[in-house]
Amino acid sequence: MQNRSIYNSDHELFRENARRFFRSELEPNIEQWEEDSVVPRSLWEKAAENGFLCCGVPEEYGGPGADFLYNMVLSEETGYAIGGASVGFSVQADIVAYYLLSAGTEDQKKYWLPKMVTAEKIAAIGMTEPGVGSDLKNLRTTAVRDGDEYVINGQKTFITNGQNCDFVLVACTTDPSAGGRGISLIIVETDRSGFSRGRNLSKIGQKAADTSEMFFQDVRVPVSNLVGEEGEGFRIMMRELPRERITIACRAQAEAQRAFDITTDYVKERKAFGKAIFEFQNTQFTLAEMKTNLEVGWAYLDQCIKKCDEGVLTPEEGAMAKLWTTENEGVVVDKCLQLFGGYGYMSEYPISRMYVDARVRRIYGGTSEIMKLVIGRSL
Repeated sequence: MQNRSIYNSDHELFRENARRFFRSELEPNIEQWEEDSVVPRSLWEKAAENGFLCCGVPEEYGGPGADFLYNMVLSEETGYAIGGASVGFSVQADIVAYYLLSAGTEDQKKYWLPKMVTAEKIAAIGMTEPGVGSDLKNLRTTAVRDGDEYVINGQKTFITNGQNCDFVLVACTTDPSAGGRGISLIIVETDRSGFSRGRNLSKIGQKAADTSEMFFQDVRVPVSNLVGEEGEGFRIMMRELPRERITIACRAQAEAQRAFDITTDYVKERKAFGKAIFEFQNTQFTLAEMKTNLEVGWAYLDQCIKKCDEGVLTPEEGAMAKLWTTENEGVVVDKCLQLFGGYGYMSEYPISRMYVDARVRRIYGGTSEIMKLVIGRSL
């Protein structure tokens, strides 16, 4: 990927180090991790040791205190190193850490953030429920206050880091009569009585990501585990979702760029009718269209990353970035696979894995249809 104006020389040096790390760690192991359906904790620990986890956590909470652009460099480089395969770092670094920074108590920040930086504790966020995907106002997981505790009952599904995590930031209903104003965010440690993990879900792509069901049966947690005020959960989620969507957009854009780059190299080598496929006009037209769309995507994405770092990114801008990059990724990867011909359908070729891994990016973090609703409401 070319150097871009939003990043300075320090960011680019960090990018070079991250690229070396992820390629050396991920490329030789990703097939085994996909077979295991989980990334080992040892990778988390190595990433932490090298400064590649929770870059945005301030020094007072044990982090490097870097700006959000460093997080985006990491999102791009993990996406570019292994295509669409997910390792769950962004949930920890780009989502849960910022929820705690923006809404957590001082005690919560001092306890959890240093452990997240070192990978002593791995985080997950529990929003999605069976039958309740993007409709966050209708969550059925409940948290009933009983003295100085909340008693939590319910179920979550499609939870990234579900097998590895040590705690879950759970979105639950504390006042069923209040709709969106009755949703709260509560930290649930996974060693609490009544908490159980379901199976590690089998997926068509993103196979290295441990994606799980979770069950809460009379799980008791102290009231001090509440993040933000009671009933403030939906507002916090809406405030933080643009950041999550920019993270997804970064990954999608980098993965699409990776697909384009390896395909461009491949068609210059592959022969048909006595000449390289690259020499055919159809191939050049297809590549030209993809390159143009990628450049447009990078330009808009960079605007949004800058705004996110400055804290002025609007929900509709985050939605537009996610909508464009994830939909374009699907188009790019599909066209790239076509240029590989029959080999593109073989599992040993990276483009085949990228094809199935890319599909979910149009679903999680809010579906493309939800992105259009968010954009439409702003018109």
